[in-house]
Order: sequence, then structure tokens, then C-alpha cells
Amino acid sequence: MLYHLPLNRHLGHHHGHGHDHSHEHARGGAPIEYSEPLAELVRGGLTESVHRGAVVVCTPDGVRQKGLGHPAMPTFLRSTAKPLQALPLITSGAADAFGLTPAELACCCGSLNGEDFQVAAVSSILAKAGMKPEMLACGVHRPSHAPTAKALAAAGEKPSELHNNCAGKHAAMLALCSHLGFDPQGYSQPDHPVQRLILQEVAAMCAYPAEQVGVGIDGCGVPVFRLPLISLAGAYARLAAPEKAGLTPEKTAAIKRLMAGCLEHPEMIAGSDRLCTRVMQAAPGAFLAKTGAEGTYALALVKEGIGVGIQVEDGNMRALGPVVTELLHQLDQLGHEALEGPLQDLHAPQFLNHRNEAVAQLRPMFDL
Repeated sequence: MLYHLPLNRHLGHHHGHGHDHSHEHARGGAPIEYSEPLAELVRGGLTESVHRGAVVVCTPDGVRQKGLGHPAMPTFLRSTAKPLQALPLITSGAADAFGLTPAELACCCGSLNGEDFQVAAVSSILAKAGMKPEMLACGVHRPSHAPTAKALAAAGEKPSELHNNCAGKHAAMLALCSHLGFDPQGYSQPDHPVQRLILQEVAAMCAYPAEQVGVGIDGCGVPVFRLPLISLAGAYARLAAPEKAGLTPEKTAAIKRLMAGCLEHPEMIAGSDRLCTRVMQAAPGAFLAKTGAEGTYALALVKEGIGVGIQVEDGNMRALGPVVTELLHQLDQLGHEALEGPLQDLHAPQFLNHRNEAVAQLRPMFDL
């Protein structure tokens, strides 16, 4: 069953006193009781701190299979929405009209490192759509990939919008404007037709009423959506197995095409040394792994046809490495040899002091 709970209210929890919790509260987050411990920092064999959160595993029909914490934890999708936001590129015909490659489609779904090959892909998308880099409304920041940022500085060059981690998503939006005849001016605003189109697509993929979706502004300046965590898990289950979701043949084909690009090009989903890319490369073709800001994460497991939504309640991104790799292990996607070998620094990262001594370790602490 899908949970269609109003996101600006507490989720039916009673504190044992007469205060009415049915009205709106200024603080819109889920109460602590709706999360469970996911990861702990251990120092000297003792727990120092704990990251709590919620996990939902569900099928394309939105049915929860298993999980931790409340399945309806209100969650801003942040960058986990990018594959959903990119779907109209295909369904509108823009991807065919502009001859976008599988790697470029994956680039539109990624939270990019700003590496040279990613900048080249964004530039290519814009050129094919007849748009210019300066039209990107995502803002400018240094490449997330430290060696690229260092090389850029050494060459005396400044970063541009093309290095923004949301440049691929914004290039996709401009390509949509070009193909559909929308004025690109103000394309990042919630009332722009491209954003209204994207909201409808995200709501449809999440099987959630568009008028009930919470809307804020993301770090890159475009609308960002808040829904119950189970809706995110359901959307990723539909990415994993669209043929089981009761979608139209056209939508099913579009999802399969988008997923094929993402699975074939994990380097476009994040980049060198990043969690998403590394876990996808450890199990080629098995799943799409996609980060969002503030501790949000999503997985689409293709063979199993299931989706996973994750929300670390305190928003601390450091918890995602242990939580995501452990979940993938418990879902039979990653073996012990990966967690104890090339992914060990993600699964159980060590913290060093200023004498380069390992003094603490972050590790998962849950069972699905």
C-alpha cells in the first residue's frame, strides 16, 4: 500500500498528552521515533555517535517488502530525482531529435564531479540542442573532483557552470525547452512550463498526487520535491522493472533506455572515487545507485525488480557509505570480498588523528 500522508503534519504519533498534533507545525520533519539506528561511530570500542534514519524496500506496485523506520518519512528527493527528471528527454522525443548518446543520457541523471569527460558531455548536449553554456542557471562552483579542480587552477582557468554537479540536469532542461519550443528564459522557476512538466513526471513515477508534492528550491536553483520515502523507493522500483509497473509501452521503453545508459556509464552517475560510481562498478549492470543531498539515497535493483529509498535523518552524508554498502550486501548485491576489499573504506571508514593513527571507525549497525 502506498502511504499518501500529508507531509506538513506529524504522522499520527501520540505523545501521551492532550496536545493536538493534527495541525501544521513549523518544523516539518519526522519525529525521532520514526527513524532507527543505521550507523555508529565507534572510538575505543565504545559508541560515540549514531546516525539514525529510515530505509524502505518496495516493489513496482508500491508495496513495501521490508525496511527500517517509518516508510512515510518525509523526504526531499534532492538529486535522487534526477533520473525521474530526465525521463521527459526521451518521452518527448528530444533525445532522438538531438541524437543524445547513452553516456549523455546518463550524464543528465548524474551528480557530476566536474571531470573533463563530464564537462565534455554537458557541452555536447547543449551544442546539440542549440543552447550555450552561459544559459545554465545552476551557478558556479569548483569541480567536486579535487584533481580536476587543482589542474584547472594550475592552468589559470576558472570553473564555470559546466563544472557544477547539476550541470547535466540543467542541460537536459534546456534541451527540453529547445525541443518543445519553451522560452529558456527563467527555465529554473517553478512556474516555467518545463518545471511543471517535470513535476508531473516525478509525481507519476512516484505514484503520488502532484498537488500533494511538497516543493522547495534545490541547491542548483530548480524546484526540489518532498514526498514520503516509500514513494521514492517505489519510483526506483519502477526504474528497475517498468514492465511490472503497469506503465504504457512507450514509458516502459523510455525507462529501459534511460536505465541502459546509466548502467552502461556509471562514471556519469557521480565520478571518480565517488560512492555511486564505485558501488555500480563493483557489480556491473546490477543496479542504479543515486545519491541526493542531506542524507538521501536511492537504489534500483534490476534483476530483483525492487527499489530502495534511504534517508539519514540528520542529513550527514558520511553515513551513506556504510549504510548503502551494507544494504547492498544484505540485498545480495555485494559480497564480503567487496566489502572487505576494494569497498572497505566505504563500508567501514576509519578516522585518523593528526598523527595519522586510526582512532575511530564508522560502521553500519542494522539488519533489514
